[in-house]
Amino acid sequence: MKKETQEHQVIETLRREGGYATLRRLNEIMDFSTWKTKTPEATVRRIVQLSKQIFRIQPGLWALEDYREQVLQKMDLKPGNKHSEEQFSHGYYQGLLVNIGKFHQHLTYIPAQDRNRKFINQRLGDIVDTTELPSFTHKELMRRAKTVDVIWFNEREMPSSFYEVEHTTDIKNSLSKFYELQDFFAGFYIVADSSRKVEYEDKLHVSMFKAIEKRVKFLDYNRVVEMYEGLKIVSKSNW
Repeated sequence: MKKETQEHQVIETLRREGGYATLRRLNEIMDFSTWKTKTPEATVRRIVQLSKQIFRIQPGLWALEDYREQVLQKMDLKPGNKHSEEQFSHGYYQGLLVNIGKFHQHLTYIPAQDRNRKFINQRLGDIVDTTELPSFTHKELMRRAKTVDVIWFNEREMPSSFYEVEHTTDIKNSLSKFYELQDFFAGFYIVADSSRKVEYEDKLHVSMFKAIEKRVKFLDYNRVVEMYEGLKIVSKSNW
């Protein structure tokens, strides 16, 4: 099958999805039975990256140029509006982390103030497991934990991972939260663009954070997308 025909299939699949889809979703629903390649997922990735009829909304999220205006409107995304772009980006990575956690059967939490943020075309409050924090510690620490962007809980409703998405805000504030939550057997993750890694390292390696500096990890946005796309596809109804 010619590449042009493969591109046409990808475009028509996007069209059936309303003009947009994650790469994971595309690979989940496309029919590769006639594709003479051992790596159709890689071919789809190459097509969305190179096709002039497709544009990238976020890493791992693609749309048709013909649908640009209506897709961005549906996502409450206003190009050129810094606040709108920051809100969408923050919600997008929160949503990816929620879906990764749910896939691995963690109970997922986001703060109440983030419920109305969009993950693609859905409210975060509609995809997260709970917006009520399980009572796993005393009130003062609970108050602090309530502000963490994404938390995964194990089957005993104890925190297993804390994630702070740092798009533009001060990384030091997130590290301070992790410092206060250090007594829990949980992972601490700063999620940000790779361009902020040097800033992250500078702020982590100061004396006040010495107790947690070996426990905190940096996840750049592309790595989070890779984690999401690497999930084994088990249902055609999920993003």
